[in-house]
Amino acid sequence: MRGTAPGARFHAVPLPAIPSKLPQVGTTIFTVMSQLAAEVGAVNLGQGFPDFDPPPALAEALARAVRDGRNQYAPMPGVPALREAIASLVARRYGVTVDPLAGVTVTSGAAEAIFDAVLAVVRDGDEVLVLEPAYDLYEPVVALAGGRVVRVPLAAPDFAVDWARVRAAVTPRTRLLIANSPHNPTGATWGAADLDALEGLVAGTGILVLADEVYEHITYDGRRHESVLRRPALAERAFVVSSFGKTFHCTGWRLGYCVAPPALTAELRKVHQYNTFAGFTAAQWAFAEVLRDDPAHVDGLGAFYQPKRDRFRAGLSRTRFGLRPVPGGYFQVADYSAISDLDDLAFTRWLCTEHGVAAIPLSPFSASPPAGQRLVRFCFAKHDATLDAALARLAAL
Repeated sequence: MRGTAPGARFHAVPLPAIPSKLPQVGTTIFTVMSQLAAEVGAVNLGQGFPDFDPPPALAEALARAVRDGRNQYAPMPGVPALREAIASLVARRYGVTVDPLAGVTVTSGAAEAIFDAVLAVVRDGDEVLVLEPAYDLYEPVVALAGGRVVRVPLAAPDFAVDWARVRAAVTPRTRLLIANSPHNPTGATWGAADLDALEGLVAGTGILVLADEVYEHITYDGRRHESVLRRPALAERAFVVSSFGKTFHCTGWRLGYCVAPPALTAELRKVHQYNTFAGFTAAQWAFAEVLRDDPAHVDGLGAFYQPKRDRFRAGLSRTRFGLRPVPGGYFQVADYSAISDLDDLAFTRWLCTEHGVAAIPLSPFSASPPAGQRLVRFCFAKHDATLDAALARLAAL
């Protein structure tokens, strides 16, 4: 075979333009704002990650798993001990019996579970109901599956579900409804009446449910998380997605899981095995140990975050921001219309560069945001010192 002489250049025929499969997708607003915050030295309350460490017992369990040689591929559905611990957690929290062998799959983050679920069941021409504002992952995944997003706006000012509008959006092509509670970006939560409405909506249909419940353990003021798993008629047709990263303050470990009935789990695993195959093995063993030995962490998560929520809300109430309720999750939505007439993209850039606090605009979470909307999202999953530093800067507004 004749080689290429050093320094020679290839003169390939230019490739034709390749149409994008995601023409509307650019760099996410989370990446954009975190990068800007780093460039200008702003306090980053934008991207949703804690600035504190996971529980010491979890870190120790991870180190121990590494030392014990838990460093190669995990089984494709997840380490059995972890799937059993997840089934026990579901039984304890929601009173539901789940088969750890056929109904629990460990994934490389909740995002992978969402991706796998959509790719597993949505086909060309299928419609997927998405309640807006919505986490920005949903629409691109539906597009990659060949489906079409049908958007239903949440009702102002508290982002409640307007079930009459949801019912009106259902067609014979509706394949999937994506539910998200506690809600990102708004912190709104579903009540028992919402599960009643969802149950009535899908009864007698082939509509499936994808329940994004990654903030399930972060609810406030004694509020109970109304998981889709609590309702047998919903659980039998649902993928329920959860996140270890959100629960244990370690978003960089990228582990989540999906609970679903065996038939849906089998379809999800067909995608999962060719997507990531398996997630972070040592971390799976660590989570299995901590879930078994320290249930107090999960049970006390709302109580852990509530003082942070209250501290941040109290400080923000002394500014000109208007506060929306936060019944769950770790985000505060704030109205800045008393401060500026800028649109939210321009306002968050101005806030970051001129006042040193990074937030996330709400408009990227909707295809068509309401005219005149002036809302931003702050993350309060931070050390008290971080929150206080941000509040001191925001007070100058």
